[in-house]
Amino acid sequence: MKKKKEKKSEKTGGNNAVSKKETAGAGVFLDISGLRYEYIRRDEENNVEGITTAVDDVSLKVRPGQFIAILGHNGSGKSTLAKHINAILMPAEGTVTVDGMDTQDAERLLDIRRTAGMVFQNPDNQIIGQVVDEDVAFGPENMGVPTKEIEERVEESLKILGMWNYRDASPNRLSGGQKQRVSIAGVIAMHPKCIILDEPTAMLDPKGRYEVIRAARALNETEGITIILITHYMEEVIHADTVFVMDGGKLKMSGSPREVFSRVEELKEMRLAVPQATELAWELKKAGLDLPDGILDRKELVKALIKCGRSDGRI
Repeated sequence: MKKKKEKKSEKTGGNNAVSKKETAGAGVFLDISGLRYEYIRRDEENNVEGITTAVDDVSLKVRPGQFIAILGHNGSGKSTLAKHINAILMPAEGTVTVDGMDTQDAERLLDIRRTAGMVFQNPDNQIIGQVVDEDVAFGPENMGVPTKEIEERVEESLKILGMWNYRDASPNRLSGGQKQRVSIAGVIAMHPKCIILDEPTAMLDPKGRYEVIRAARALNETEGITIILITHYMEEVIHADTVFVMDGGKLKMSGSPREVFSRVEELKEMRLAVPQATELAWELKKAGLDLPDGILDRKELVKALIKCGRSDGRI
């Protein structure tokens, strides 16, 4: 993230330009095997009232530099799964390995959390500084990054999120969406290999959601940072490399966005929506139009409709 100018020249350098993402992907960055986790409910006297299985025998692998999306309705287990990647939670059964480090190895917890930074849904759980730039600098300072480089990282990350003009403001005076951008900037400033985004745009307006996802994609494409996005906004995942779908604590579906969103009826059975263009194409296909499965956005839908019109002589 330090070499912005060099990266710009690489991207405009013709056919020989190669992004960090294109050179990533060898090996396994995240390896989850047989993961199981239960929440235990207790009464006031600490007696067990009940047990809820939040993650049930989940296994998956993620390569370095991938953009991963995890979908699921509330209570599906997706946020619990994410907290295992950052070693906030420990498996009841199974293993979670991050960049070769077992999350149950107490001696590696700090290294794991430096490697996989996490952004929570509620920014108030993450912001601790009295001033925006101090909050963003907190992580790099604790990592021992030199002062000059910290200043560069703070400026860069705040500009990425459109918050540079608020660098001297108190977080308490910011809107919920602005606070979330500050939280994301704080993680970006730590330069992790992976960023876990747990419903990061839930408190943002459509423009803010677009800016945050655009920033995440840019970090993934130009820096090769592994992104794990947890969201219920379907349009946010159409550019992901792989989508995982959870329901009832289990991993029910995985594949490319096109593969997953081709299974509209199954997704609806799990109380999940699909992108608007996908839903419209699905309805039109049921009505008799010869449209392909897994249309992801309006441009694809328009092209498919034009092609369909030409093939039957309407255009």
